[in-house]
Amino acid sequence: MNRWKDWWEQALRDEEKAKLDLEHGYYEWACFTAQQSTEKALKALCMHKGFEPWGHSLLALLQSLKQAGLDIPREVERYAKSLDLYYIPTRYPNGLPAGKPSDYYTEEEAREAIDACNNILQWCKAHIHKEG
Repeated sequence: MNRWKDWWEQALRDEEKAKLDLEHGYYEWACFTAQQSTEKALKALCMHKGFEPWGHSLLALLQSLKQAGLDIPREVERYAKSLDLYYIPTRYPNGLPAGKPSDYYTEEEAREAIDACNNILQWCKAHIHKEG
């Protein structure tokens, strides 16, 4: 059973959660949740294309989609690289030289992460709708 729609719908929900994190000042979580939303959207697109994705790297997921025949715009790749940086250090103090994640992440970074997420989700949506 191909559950790409479940992954897609959760990606959209996670994007909304990232916006709530931003609104409430949880900037590290807004960055992480934007990464998670994007990961789920890319996995949904992989499943929609008929293959099972693996891993958490957005860049690696894009490479899998490229191997499946999709053209990956540089902007999408750039957004993915920036979001990949939020996978570990936004959650764990030992992912940083000192302090806790909430000491490091700013409103500006959270807004940029959500914007990057939104742009990749729009790209995924275009491919999902183009293919039916």
